[in-house]
Amino acid sequence: MRQGPKGDVSDDERRAQVRGRYASIATTGQLSVLPRASSCCAEGAGSSCCGDSTASLELGYSAEQLAGLPDGANLGLGCGNPTAIAALTPGQAVLDLGSGGGIDCFLAAKKVGPRGSVVGVDMTPEMLSKARENARKGGYKNVEFRLGEIEHLPAGDGSVDVVISNCVINLAPEKGQVYREAFRVLRPGGRLAVSDVVATRPVTAEERADPSLWSSCSSGALEVKEVKRLLKRAGFVEVRVAVKAPDTPPESLKGQAPLGVASADIRATKPSKRSE
Repeated sequence: MRQGPKGDVSDDERRAQVRGRYASIATTGQLSVLPRASSCCAEGAGSSCCGDSTASLELGYSAEQLAGLPDGANLGLGCGNPTAIAALTPGQAVLDLGSGGGIDCFLAAKKVGPRGSVVGVDMTPEMLSKARENARKGGYKNVEFRLGEIEHLPAGDGSVDVVISNCVINLAPEKGQVYREAFRVLRPGGRLAVSDVVATRPVTAEERADPSLWSSCSSGALEVKEVKRLLKRAGFVEVRVAVKAPDTPPESLKGQAPLGVASADIRATKPSKRSE
């Protein structure tokens, strides 16, 4: 399925570029390649930005949430706080797409409690190692991290209640496949609650082909109408995309603003059996 021009970059090449970027962040705390990168952890930002609490407060995390995290869990890579819109309750099973250092998994784990469970999926082995070490340090018994691509989730059909993600789906070459996989793993009546970036203007083929712009959560963004179309095609109902004011982006997303990229809260529901 065509989702916009990709230039001459193959899907595998794009995944390799993204994997390399986030492996660098996981191991060094900052980015040493791709000089046009514009996210919080871009070259020159250094560790004062990656994991900076002020930037995270701008994205919707509370000081109390941040204070309870293991050191190294907050890498400052998101564009929102999906656990704030997911309405999680005790006992639920949660799946995080692109879990990074584990911040949203750990916050979700506190909400679902010991009777609930949280699985984080990430395609970067260095990030998985970091997240697993963070889980060990924090004593999280109801969280696990699995290696995998979000287009091919390592989870069973109808096995989770809520799917969350934070500024990751835009990085996937096949976003429609991501939404179909999220639909597959959700139980009937389950919900998708995602923070991601969206395009407020058409993205050019040249911008999409730029590995720096794509892997820094910029040119992989889709317009709102396309996001809604892909979610509905995957089978979701009650699709809502709330774009945050693009003229006042948080510090971590100011580099994306000239490209017309803004953060958004995306919600959708898998129909219950009664409504199918």
